[in-house]
Amino acid sequence: MKQISEITTLIKDAAREAGFELAGIAPVRDLPELNYFPEWIEAGHAGEMKYLEDRDEAGHLKRASLQSAAPWARSVIVCAINYNTAHPYSTQVNDPDRGWISRYAWSREDYHEAVMRRLRVVEDLLRDATATATPPLQTRCYVDTGPLVERVYAKYAGVGWIGKNTCILNQKLGSWLFLGVILTSLELEPDLPAPDRCGSCTRCIDACPTDALIAPYQLDSNKCISYLTIEKRGAISEEMRVGMGRHVFGCDICQDVCPWNRKAPATGAAEFQAREGLVNPALEWLAEMSADEFREKFRESPIRRAKRTGLRRNAAIAMGNSGDRTFLPVLKKLATDEDTVVAESARWGLKQLSMSTAPNSQGPKNGREC
Repeated sequence: MKQISEITTLIKDAAREAGFELAGIAPVRDLPELNYFPEWIEAGHAGEMKYLEDRDEAGHLKRASLQSAAPWARSVIVCAINYNTAHPYSTQVNDPDRGWISRYAWSREDYHEAVMRRLRVVEDLLRDATATATPPLQTRCYVDTGPLVERVYAKYAGVGWIGKNTCILNQKLGSWLFLGVILTSLELEPDLPAPDRCGSCTRCIDACPTDALIAPYQLDSNKCISYLTIEKRGAISEEMRVGMGRHVFGCDICQDVCPWNRKAPATGAAEFQAREGLVNPALEWLAEMSADEFREKFRESPIRRAKRTGLRRNAAIAMGNSGDRTFLPVLKKLATDEDTVVAESARWGLKQLSMSTAPNSQGPKNGREC
């Protein structure tokens, strides 16, 4: 078997050849940032995302300690790929008849598949390099599905620091990054953690329309537009609806206003280019989308996670926030929809438009700009 230093270099070279812009090695230990995870869960900040509360046989939260969840693992290989595209940010558009789909979800292929395909290339090369190892090498690849908090290991792999908006930030690429990890039983040379470069900036916190960033580095998912439009099932509480603006799937505001994203480069990966119609999409089209059209349009897309009922619910709320009274006929129609969640949201939208005199911007609050 090759020397550990050679294998570490080989892994990083393989990651670049597979299309990742960044790759690093993090150690497997109980990192200080993970101590906050049980407190975050206990405070109810995970909302209805019960999968984050998965526990081992001893009752410990799996994501709070990789040593408990995967006791065989010795290193975490963290790979990152840029998904930014050359389209305006959500804070730069203000069309009242159109909504906003988060940048990561425009892609032509579900990012889980695109990132996993590249991770497998790195994993296969690692296996080839350790074919004679005793005991045999163990590995696991994950893209948003593993028993770990990826951004913490990304920090300790030197990929980037955890910003005040809780996203991973890299000083050259910004925060438009998909992360993939490979757990390995091989103890590799770890990288140095990335230094925090947020400084005194609080633009992400100041810009959040729903005050989901309750403090630097702390997110309450129950208030987050991304959570509300994607993970939340059923009706959205009325007090959160106005702050959602015209977002129909996810939210990019805390990243759009980040100074580190001002010069973020665009990706060259074909999979992450925007599908037709998904950049600032027409709200009426989304609200009246048939089940067949939903399945066809969002085949192999992360947007399927919101389900058709969630997307139409979100569109009805967005129309209510638009201030555009030309939506009154479609909202009246939706108010009698067979989907009770969509119908209730449409009735709320009608009420909002009846009180509205001007379009409601979906940009950052307090007039804050990038």
